[in-house]
Amino acid sequence: MTISASQVKALRERTGAGMMECKKALQAADGDIDAAAENMRRDGLAKADKKAGRVAAEGRAVTAVSDDGSRALLLEVNSETDFVASNADFVAFAEQVAGAALAAGVEEAEALSELEVDGETVDARRRALVAKLGENISVRRVHCITADNGVIGAYLHGSRIGCLVALEGGDEALARDIAMHVAATNPEYASPDHVPEDVRQREKAFLIEQARDSGKPDDIIEKMVEGRLRKYFAEITLLGQPFVKDPDQTVEKLLKAAGATLLAYARFEVGEGIEKVEEDFAAEVRAQAQGSA
Repeated sequence: MTISASQVKALRERTGAGMMECKKALQAADGDIDAAAENMRRDGLAKADKKAGRVAAEGRAVTAVSDDGSRALLLEVNSETDFVASNADFVAFAEQVAGAALAAGVEEAEALSELEVDGETVDARRRALVAKLGENISVRRVHCITADNGVIGAYLHGSRIGCLVALEGGDEALARDIAMHVAATNPEYASPDHVPEDVRQREKAFLIEQARDSGKPDDIIEKMVEGRLRKYFAEITLLGQPFVKDPDQTVEKLLKAAGATLLAYARFEVGEGIEKVEEDFAAEVRAQAQGSA
């Protein structure tokens, strides 16, 4: 049957699919736009399921802060390429999920799938986006912090690193500065008190072994190790690090000067911990050429 340009246009506006794909779907549905849209939706979801096993290590970090500034959320949404990560639909999806998760108080990534956004579950919207953009997309992780009697600062370094900092005392500008510091230095722990005992003992044993090579007496070695441990803890803890905007003072001294106390912090870097597949493009081209020869 003949499919009119207006029918194709209407289906394109409804589905966001390409012109030829819409025309084929309308022909298969005998011109019924509703049936064509539903068939395309089902086909798209099936394609999305097939892409679920593909590695998605690109994407973006997104933050959301409540209107009263007492709660904030950090979200990572992944794609296969940075090209898709910058797509307007992908960006809008990530921001909508972050806002909905904050409003609903969702603190576990697993619970996000059934969260509703504009009458549709996050997972349904995700799968539809996979079908539209042609890449695997995953809502990987979420982290929430609160500051009932304090302030929260949010900072995004581009789209790949997102940080939140909650303070008791101080102001939002200070909290954002600390979040920027966290983005730059990626501290492992908040303070020496938060360093696990096994990490302490492992580093101490290493430093003792190192100091014994000096041939100094045990009492001197003990003092050397204590000093080196303090330096080590300063390097890996947020409060002990020199503040990036003023290295002459530590973050701890900066907070004390402002009458502020660190409550919590969080940092996401897109793709960290995901094993990426190393692809040899030249070898792939050669293999295809040999296969067609």
